[in-house]
Amino acid sequence: MRTRPPDMGETSPAHQGGEVTTDPPEPSFLPRRAADALFASRTVLVYGAVSTALARSVTTQLLALTSESDAPIRVVVHSEGGHVEAGDTIHDVIRAVAPDAEMVGTGWVASAGALIFAAGRKENRVCLPNTRFLLHQPLGGTQGRASDVAIEAEQIVLMRARLNRLFAEATGQPYERVVRDTERNFWMSASAALEYGLVHRIVDRLPQSAH
Repeated sequence: MRTRPPDMGETSPAHQGGEVTTDPPEPSFLPRRAADALFASRTVLVYGAVSTALARSVTTQLLALTSESDAPIRVVVHSEGGHVEAGDTIHDVIRAVAPDAEMVGTGWVASAGALIFAAGRKENRVCLPNTRFLLHQPLGGTQGRASDVAIEAEQIVLMRARLNRLFAEATGQPYERVVRDTERNFWMSASAALEYGLVHRIVDRLPQSAH
């Protein structure tokens, strides 16, 4: 059984050591009035560890906003990362819905959080001045029989290649450079992320809505 949330890229099988693992429910931290104001402004918050519960919450909001109109949606990201599969879900849904997504990075945008941030088109990716970004290679956490560990290790290698291709495409950097940079934790300030191509613009102020 896990004793910590998985880092980006860690495989997350439904069973570990014979026990079923589930994510805790995502807490509701917004008063109804604030939640209604965010919905009216077409703003979605992606805060905290990336989990199945967070993916469900964000997907629900994105689909609900899409049903309202095709006007742009703002997605504010402040995340230390987490389950890669949950990050994949949020990333893919952002790309799949009809409205354009304006991605706003703040605080830290790390690991699976950076994967979500990269879902926006380059011209729609902005951050606040003190944001930090982290890219790194997937981390494994599987225990059990050697044959199962070998299978998961192969999957992590494939996952790493996929994520590196995604970030190369999102930033315009050569794939080989992304591979080198993500060998270890690759931290970037807002200005470094701008130079790298992950961020399009650093902003001090945000308009009331994304449209």
